[in-house]
Amino acid sequence: MKLFTHRLIRMRCPIPHDAAWACAKSTHHLLSHACLATLWLLTISIVTQSVYAADSGQTKFRRISTQYIAALGDPGATSGNSAQLWGLWPVDPGPRGVKLNRYHSLKDAGGVAPARWMFDEADWWLEEHGLIMEQPTVPLPPGKYVVTGARKVTAVLTIHPADGHGDRRWELDRGATLYDVTHLACRSARYTPATAGSSCSPANAKQTAFPVAPGGAMPPVEGCAKQDYAVLIVIGVGVEN
Repeated sequence: MKLFTHRLIRMRCPIPHDAAWACAKSTHHLLSHACLATLWLLTISIVTQSVYAADSGQTKFRRISTQYIAALGDPGATSGNSAQLWGLWPVDPGPRGVKLNRYHSLKDAGGVAPARWMFDEADWWLEEHGLIMEQPTVPLPPGKYVVTGARKVTAVLTIHPADGHGDRRWELDRGATLYDVTHLACRSARYTPATAGSSCSPANAKQTAFPVAPGGAMPPVEGCAKQDYAVLIVIGVGVEN
């Protein structure tokens, strides 16, 4: 098991020409953001091997396969409350998603997606290409996570245990903001019925509204209340000393 200790890094990581060309040639939009994320994370992994040096006086972290956090909060904040509303995708939900134009097939299958996750018609998610996604695991477990937006900043996110009122605080170290560690190319939103008993269906989503530009708001869907979530890439977790 490889351990590393945290330091905030700010960097500009050029994408190798051959890898960028390969991504540009891809025509399958289900894999587009995964391809870009892989390129960035490959560079981040190489850089952090030298940046995260062992030190018994600092928290140790274990590298993990890429995971994704659905986060809520002020983009300019370095800490906040209500992390009990945050969620975790242990694997990239995009390639496991269902196209909007395949919604009726999903419904005919009893809500069971080809990737074997279960669709909930009263609580469902969309990503930036208009793919219906599986729900993240909520709440995000307490602990320390090495997160990045695959741009300039990598930081440690601390999720504190719930207090007596069930509220969980979150904080990023070394002055990093939620915006700094948000992966702008990944957009996500949760859709629920706007009023009790109202119809909130993916069939009402306008497919012409996709793809959503990096950093843009997800489109509204008739009959639905919408909550946009920031997406954070997780590349490591804290471990016990």
